[in-house]
Amino acid sequence: MAAPKKFASHADLEEKQITFTQLSEHTYAYTAEGDPNTGVVVGDDAVLVADTQATPAMAQDVVRRIREVTDKPIRYVVLTHYHAVRVLGASGFNSQEIISSQDTYDLIVERGEQDKASEIGRFPRLFRNAESIPRGVTWPTMTFNKKMTLWLGKVEVQLLQLGRGHTKGDTVVWLPQDRVLLGGDLVEFNATPYAGDAYFKDWPQTLGNLAALKPAALVPGRGAALVGEEQVAAGLEATGGFIADVRASVEAGVAAGKDLQTVYKETFATLKPKYGHWVIFDHCMPFDVTRCYDEVTRHPDPRIWTAERDIEMWEALEG
Repeated sequence: MAAPKKFASHADLEEKQITFTQLSEHTYAYTAEGDPNTGVVVGDDAVLVADTQATPAMAQDVVRRIREVTDKPIRYVVLTHYHAVRVLGASGFNSQEIISSQDTYDLIVERGEQDKASEIGRFPRLFRNAESIPRGVTWPTMTFNKKMTLWLGKVEVQLLQLGRGHTKGDTVVWLPQDRVLLGGDLVEFNATPYAGDAYFKDWPQTLGNLAALKPAALVPGRGAALVGEEQVAAGLEATGGFIADVRASVEAGVAAGKDLQTVYKETFATLKPKYGHWVIFDHCMPFDVTRCYDEVTRHPDPRIWTAERDIEMWEALEG
């Protein structure tokens, strides 16, 4: 019996160049050439971190960069959504609070353990020093619905749920006085959105709600920080375009009575010329098309990905 075909991500072994860029008086972007980003807010009396890296050991590099610019305590860690690659490094910051939307908390209850095993299996390079992760999953210590305002001294930080997209619990971090948005995986830049837990129908409108804030800078989930209204608009437009293109192709295939494998192959071929150069395109497309096919046919809410389901799907579409 042939061994299952390995995920495309297993061939991605190259270390990425990390940058730590100041975007405004109070905000910094920790980026790594398409690997998951972290946003940092330095207030008058404390620091807030949005998205944690995948392991506490990896979080230590973020802490080191923060300590190069401030000695203020890291009081808050914000989880923009529940995915393991974004949350399992939380303990490395020794923060006073770990904050998420209630929807994100509910997803951790429902599928956090399965997602942890699934993601580590899919993309092992992103979980360096996995042994540093505490047993179990990362639990928020504080939750909110729709909006929460924090004050770091006189620096206002808004945590906002502006709609479903990447997941049902997506949170963005907005600094109104700096006009800087930490967007989580609702926005990517030159990186393929992972949409295995997405709401394709809702996502474009949610991006419109982000645009309505009129950010002057934006930290996407992956890719370089976007500086200036023109770059921000381009990032929002590109992410929305990808989501719309996947959905249009899948809807056309379903309307023609085609099965998932056929729809996947046709959608991959259709989108490859436009988006194939984006980071993790080959890896994300099977998950994205499967979820979109589910949404268009019979599953309005995402099904739980397990390590076993990942392999079965990948083998069915790519084997």
